[in-house]
Amino acid sequence: MTGRSLPFASSGNRGDLIRPDVSRERLAVIDLSASGRRWSCAKLDAAAEGFAASLVRAPLATNARVAILAENCAEYLIAYMGTMRAGCVSVPVNHRLPPDTVRYILADCRAELCVVDAAREALIPPALARIVMRSSGAAALEARGPAAVPLERRTPPPTGEILYTSGSTGRPKGVVLSHAGQLWALGVHVAATPTAGERSLIVAPLYHMNALFNVSVCLLNAIEVVLMPRFDAVAYLKAAAEYRCTLLSGIPTMFALMARQRELLATLDLSSVKAVTIGSAPLTEALVARVQEMFPQAAISNGYGTTEAGPSIFEDHPQGLPRPPLSLGYPLPDVEVRLVGGTGDEGVLEVRCPAMFTEYLNLPSVTGAKLRDGWYDTGDVMRRDGSGFYYFTGRADDMFVCGGENVYPLEIEKMLERHPAVLQAAVVSVPDEIKGEIPIAFVVLRDRNLPLEELKRFALEAGPAYSHPRAFVSTTPTVLPAFRTRACARSRVSEAGRR
Repeated sequence: MTGRSLPFASSGNRGDLIRPDVSRERLAVIDLSASGRRWSCAKLDAAAEGFAASLVRAPLATNARVAILAENCAEYLIAYMGTMRAGCVSVPVNHRLPPDTVRYILADCRAELCVVDAAREALIPPALARIVMRSSGAAALEARGPAAVPLERRTPPPTGEILYTSGSTGRPKGVVLSHAGQLWALGVHVAATPTAGERSLIVAPLYHMNALFNVSVCLLNAIEVVLMPRFDAVAYLKAAAEYRCTLLSGIPTMFALMARQRELLATLDLSSVKAVTIGSAPLTEALVARVQEMFPQAAISNGYGTTEAGPSIFEDHPQGLPRPPLSLGYPLPDVEVRLVGGTGDEGVLEVRCPAMFTEYLNLPSVTGAKLRDGWYDTGDVMRRDGSGFYYFTGRADDMFVCGGENVYPLEIEKMLERHPAVLQAAVVSVPDEIKGEIPIAFVVLRDRNLPLEELKRFALEAGPAYSHPRAFVSTTPTVLPAFRTRACARSRVSEAGRR
């Protein structure tokens, strides 16, 4: 399967996700944030077109940045598509970040408008123009269209969207993505004819590349989308059964939590599930076996992609060889990959492909360090087997993934050392059945009588919840450096117990 042009996106606009060759009355989205409200292709398309027209009338100039700060809902998709149709740039924002980080992103991208749900309106600066989503589903944006006069399309700028991802220092970086690159990536996954009878359950937050891309592929393939606002293991399993979903996707943490619902699983009919894709964090054979037990009719695959190079890197083997359980697949024909800094069959993965990001916004030196001669340094250490399949083995730096979110030990250490009682801190990751990896903190205290629970409260208030250390161990300055190694950390945590 290779990237190809999309005749139904001849405008060259990433926001055109409703195919003209699909029945207008066909179901596009079931929005579980609005009691299962159903959106036909025609209705979703008209709402996006109306929103685009309202931006042009505002007026917002071509290339203006429109931020989206909300939980998953149909309104999110309307704003996302409509922004790009208007020739503006869509900027999804992680609503789980601390308020000061959200405001940093809004300033860094120079957002001129923010589409925000009511629960998060207080996060945005008072001077920033906003459209507040109503709690009753997508009524706020639906009311803005369709336009009385058909939208006169403006030639889109090269940039279609900016997705923020944590960087090597932990501060979010704006990944600038072009219309052309993302349309190429979509072309890899879009069938020549609509896919009948499939229904995908999507709960990953739409500020992430994998969720946005997954929804886009579904809409272009005329696959019905069941969209959940947030993840809950019980609600997810019930939705999969109730709506007879055929396609599931998510991070390992989600499926590990679902596997714990043994009593519920025994009562549900999940035989409709045909395929499960798991990605965004390391996968184990044990979890694959548990997922297969939950969904015995499903083919299970290990997905891989990056925000910078897109999700279109690996596919099935061209000779039809079965994909090993933990393999990421075989490189696509139009994607160049190489392993550097190690042996011939193991090293850091570098990628060059048509979906490559343009730059890190406002960070030319960082862009130059990660993108050289069109090759993107993923920082992911990979292994290649004799058949050409690739496997993820670790990170070149000390960043790790906790529940699908990037966590940087140095940033946690700096945060902990802002506490007046902490002299030094060292943070490492240890394996966790549910989260994949979790942070553990070793601290040198000025006040040895400080309850370590106070540090946990401090960490939860000072940073994202997903990055707070799950255990604290008091130590001395002379032995602190040793705890920066995982083996020593695991041994020490085992001895001390988690508090």
